[in-house]
Amino acid sequence: MSHLFSPLTLRAITLRNRVGVSPMCQYSSYNGFATDWHLVHLGGFAVGGAGLVMTEATAVSPEGRISPQDLGIWDDAHVPMLARINALVSAEGAVPGVQLAHAGRKASTHRPWGGGHGAVLPADGGWANVMAPSAVKFADSYPMPHALTLDGIADVVRSFRDAAVRALSAGFQVIEVHAAHGYLLHEFLSPLSNLRTDAYGGSLENRARLCLEVVRAVRDVWPDTLPLFVRISATDWTEGGWTPEQSVQLARWLKPGGVDLIDVSTGGNVNGAKIPLGPGYQVPFAQTVRREADIPTAAVGMITTAEQAERIVADGAADLVLFARELLRQPHWPLLAAHALGAEIKWPSQYERARLAPR
Repeated sequence: MSHLFSPLTLRAITLRNRVGVSPMCQYSSYNGFATDWHLVHLGGFAVGGAGLVMTEATAVSPEGRISPQDLGIWDDAHVPMLARINALVSAEGAVPGVQLAHAGRKASTHRPWGGGHGAVLPADGGWANVMAPSAVKFADSYPMPHALTLDGIADVVRSFRDAAVRALSAGFQVIEVHAAHGYLLHEFLSPLSNLRTDAYGGSLENRARLCLEVVRAVRDVWPDTLPLFVRISATDWTEGGWTPEQSVQLARWLKPGGVDLIDVSTGGNVNGAKIPLGPGYQVPFAQTVRREADIPTAAVGMITTAEQAERIVADGAADLVLFARELLRQPHWPLLAAHALGAEIKWPSQYERARLAPR
């Protein structure tokens, strides 16, 4: 029996397998609205056999977008198209999930294509209200953020809460709070980007305060029957920054707050950090958090083969494996991986004629 293609139950939700679609920014929205591109993009992964299909980083407020083309969930008008997408994902047997995000000091920047780089000026569709824990740029070409006031922090928490209410009405069954990759919640966690001297800065407890407040606010409106994930960057890969040990402690605090799984990535908060890339390079961090915080984890990052993913679950390094670029290359990767591992997996009726012969 394949470990990767065994079901995973979290609260009242059962994933048909342990293959998940990692959030991947598409930069293809206008004013935050999902489009037919998202319908095809996300629906295709459900057709392809994934157990969990996550949206890209979905902004909880207009100023929380990375780029002007980011997906959003700050307006009730965003809900109908998201609901249509989720209906397709669910009908094809996958669980629809959403990553709620705020870009912080990395907001109002150009999408990767189109010739621009760094900050998008208000005259070009960007915005001046870029915020962070402290007035410290991510990079020279990025906007100068303003340090959030206490009222501003309260507004951020409220934005996440309101977004969770909309996520429920849109039919999502998993929420992931984005506290990684140098975006707002990660910026508060890391001493390299958080220079505050109030209740949200200084000690680890203070730097973790906003993340914990956001999680509590989301869990207050998210049904007890539905899972809540948090994505973290387990290390800044820079001396004096966020560490794996701090990640374990954060996970220990998040678990009793109603978090069911920690999605463990790394980096993103320090421009030019030297990251030792290689196949599965982030998996050991997921294993450490899982073991030392006694909480389920997801592994992500340069995972490409069925055998590699199977070993991650079989060895207890993680409970769920999230794929990004490999699924862009092969949206039906789960169907092919199941065959490679000799696992039974249901193919869409429309595709049965293409099912590979048993091994």
